[in-house]
Amino acid sequence: MPRRTFLGSLSGPKVDVAIDMGNPFLNVAVDGFLKIGTVAATRAAAEDAYFIVKRGNISRHNFENTLKKMCREGAYWGTVAGVYAGMEYGAERIRGTRDWKNAMLGGALTGLLVSSACGHNKDRVVLDAITGGAIATAADFLNYLA
Repeated sequence: MPRRTFLGSLSGPKVDVAIDMGNPFLNVAVDGFLKIGTVAATRAAAEDAYFIVKRGNISRHNFENTLKKMCREGAYWGTVAGVYAGMEYGAERIRGTRDWKNAMLGGALTGLLVSSACGHNKDRVVLDAITGGAIATAADFLNYLA
């Protein structure tokens, strides 16, 4: 059976905002917060817009709820991304090398911190740390392949 492949590239507009906090660690953390927070807020807006249009009920109440959800989701995921970016950068600086282990350490520490801050029990904190490390490592490997 013949195989078809796609030879080309897909790209969108690149928007890069740099905020200098005076410290490279803070610069990385704030950059992660802003980028992922924006994505999460946009996702929340698109999801709510879909359901509002589907129901055919556009009201001030729905609009206010959407804005609250956008802020909540953007702040949560932005914070997680900022913590991860900072942890990975810190691991890179401490270890003096740039490899997949930094992603693993950053993901594990982020999972541990976020889970602890949410008040989870000890077993859940450990599982969230393992999950964070695994996801970050897999993402780093996939990014390397792409």
